[in-house]
Amino acid sequence: MTWTVYLSGEIHSDWRDQIIEGAGKLDLPVEFTSPVTDHDASDAAGDLLKPQVPGYWRDHKSSKVNGIRTKTLLERCDVAIVRFGDKYKQWNAAFDAGYCAAIGKPYITLHDEDIVHPLKEVDAAAMAWAETPAQVVEILNYVIKD
Repeated sequence: MTWTVYLSGEIHSDWRDQIIEGAGKLDLPVEFTSPVTDHDASDAAGDLLKPQVPGYWRDHKSSKVNGIRTKTLLERCDVAIVRFGDKYKQWNAAFDAGYCAAIGKPYITLHDEDIVHPLKEVDAAAMAWAETPAQVVEILNYVIKD
């Protein structure tokens, strides 16, 4: 069986690459998917829809277009990894974790210890909390390998 792992959350560091590389070194049968990770492209996803207006309505349209991809890939994945970084609020990651919890999709949170308190409810519904991409790879290796 090939597992599908959705990599959600923070887009400003190389954590996705670290997980993909680690899984590759272990030859894990995994396919990785993710949201659009180009910030400017994500913000502009709804610009093709008319009329083009700045601010709230631009973000609203773009979030709906991005949501097509996110909802589809989350529903299709076997497990999601939800990364919370330290620089931005990542409401999208919190939403993805909540969506996973609502549909019974297993997910692992990935974040530093200093934000355990604000994420206590998100972590409580997660199957695991990891602090490093290497720990995520170890979890994937354990649950996937026979």
